Amino acid sequence: MVKLFQHINNFIYLYPLLMSVVWMVGGIVFFWRYERKNESPPELKEFPFFSILIPCHNEQDQIQRTIEQLLILNYHKYEIIIIDDGSTDSTAQLIKDLCKEHENIRGVYFKENQGKAAALNIGVLVSKGELLLTIDADALVSPDALRWIAPHFVKYPRVGAVTGNPRIINRTSLLGKIQTGEYTTIIGLIKRTQRLIGKVLTVSGVLAAFRKTALHSAGYWDTDMVTEDIDITWKLEKKFWDVRYEPSATCWVYVPETLKGLWRQRMRWSQGGVEVLKKHKDIWKHWRQRRLWPVFFESAVSVVWSYCFWAMFILWVMTGVFHLALGVKPQPPLPPQWTGSILALSCVMQFFVSLYVDRSYEKGIFRYLFWVIWYPFLYWMLSSLTVLFATPKAMFKKKGVRAVWKSPDRGLQSLGREKNRLKGQKSP
Repeated sequence: MVKLFQHINNFIYLYPLLMSVVWMVGGIVFFWRYERKNESPPELKEFPFFSILIPCHNEQDQIQRTIEQLLILNYHKYEIIIIDDGSTDSTAQLIKDLCKEHENIRGVYFKENQGKAAALNIGVLVSKGELLLTIDADALVSPDALRWIAPHFVKYPRVGAVTGNPRIINRTSLLGKIQTGEYTTIIGLIKRTQRLIGKVLTVSGVLAAFRKTALHSAGYWDTDMVTEDIDITWKLEKKFWDVRYEPSATCWVYVPETLKGLWRQRMRWSQGGVEVLKKHKDIWKHWRQRRLWPVFFESAVSVVWSYCFWAMFILWVMTGVFHLALGVKPQPPLPPQWTGSILALSCVMQFFVSLYVDRSYEKGIFRYLFWVIWYPFLYWMLSSLTVLFATPKAMFKKKGVRAVWKSPDRGLQSLGREKNRLKGQKSP
């Protein structure tokens, strides 16, 4: 029993250390190969036509600004399709007004909330372009985003999707500042590393481009998945389409700045991740899917890690507070001295590497190094706790139950704030 507890304790603190090293190495190699000399978008003889799909539900405060930003894209061959998914506010009327003002904007209207996946599926059916850009209704796309994305599809016929680089607008609170660092130090490095091994866990639902032919071969978005972006990524990769990460294709988004909003968001992410593991467990039966095995394995181990962490925490509380005799004394939920020192050093190194890699996409990003050091203490615990509650929901969820959505928590927002944020991006 003592050895078992020791092994679990070592796993809890050595696993993050290992993954931190993997992400740093992957991020540096990706930066050296693909980013360091990319000062401007690649030139093409002819740029393909894009259909931009915007599913929305109760977005009366956001949709106007999102469209204004799309209308100034440094790209001339695109249409905008806004899909109103049963909004109960004035979103539908705003869409109708926008359609009257601009010839390249069209609207699709659902009477009832059908979910983001259903809205995207309808958007594909009415779209004109072979290439699609899907964005959230509050996403402010950088002017050159399509110029960075298009060459992937033009030069490489097997590219089925390209995901962009979300940046944070609202940073007035501690949660907002921490997430700014998280999107850079965790999400950015992970996507770079996964791109190197050839299988990305998920496109960013807030900004992702797709080849319509690839979507058709994969069967489009499934309406019963909580995180449709993770699911469609796996469906494409199981059909051997290449999914890429383009960090220069930036967009600006709002993130939750309340614990309630953050909890709800991370619960959805955790549940969706487990749902995808459950749905696509058949990849282990086929040798041709072997390149997806490392991504599946890492995601599954992350779930196990969460349960191990909280199991040790609960046992420590039970033996320390209630003086229960378990035959062995669990270690406190703090890393062993040598592991803790190395883990703390690796965190600082990871934060520095990621901010260095991302510095060209946002001026002054290094000032968030102080705030992101709180990530392990707050977010590791919160994220791992959501896994505990989300895993049973995902495992016992009935197949075919439609996943509808609610308007997200966008924090302590100010609609004028994004103008300053857009000045720091890698675009004129």
